[in-house]
Amino acid sequence: CLWTLTAIVKETLRDAVPAKAGVLKTLLAPLDAVLEGFYNAILVHHFDSHCYTSPYSEATNNLISFTDLLEALLASRTELELPLRCQRVLFLKVSYVLNLIKSSITYVIQKKFILLLKKCVLYKSREDAKSGSLSLRTSPLCEDMLALSNGVLQVVNLTWLNQIPLHGKSSSFGSSEPAPGDDTAGGSDQTVLRALSLVVLKALEFKTHNSATEAEIK
Repeated sequence: CLWTLTAIVKETLRDAVPAKAGVLKTLLAPLDAVLEGFYNAILVHHFDSHCYTSPYSEATNNLISFTDLLEALLASRTELELPLRCQRVLFLKVSYVLNLIKSSITYVIQKKFILLLKKCVLYKSREDAKSGSLSLRTSPLCEDMLALSNGVLQVVNLTWLNQIPLHGKSSSFGSSEPAPGDDTAGGSDQTVLRALSLVVLKALEFKTHNSATEAEIK
């Protein structure tokens, strides 16, 4: 079901039809509450169990399918003037994703969600893409970006970054030495390192630009 819904959303986005927004709204509006409930139910799990630490388990495959759906929902949001809740939930409830990323879940899932966060912080509405800036302070996107930025900065202010792996072995974001037996020449996953850095920088940038007082900015 996840795969089918994702495929339909992606195909709709690829089609050069004028009524794309209407098609997406007809498809997603009846599923809006269901998909948000799905998000809550799936991502609230404790991902330290064995079924999530194996990259080949059914649970892992289901989670990959759900990540693909979240990515398609993010891409589809540009087509609707007012985004649906299921297109906003990743921003508004980003803490679920942040908790998942620092768990002992298989690395392929961690990486997919980190790259999905990167797409979130780089996301621009159609109007912002034209103007080149995110200036609509009252828009749902501004509210969503602020929620995401707050969530990211709260965990970064703790020890979250130190718990993020930079490759499938035992090295972490905050480690200064390779784990015993690791090949130092292999290095860290530069894609993940860049994505994490960009997420933090963009969260700082957005929070600074949208803080009401000088004290907040400091």
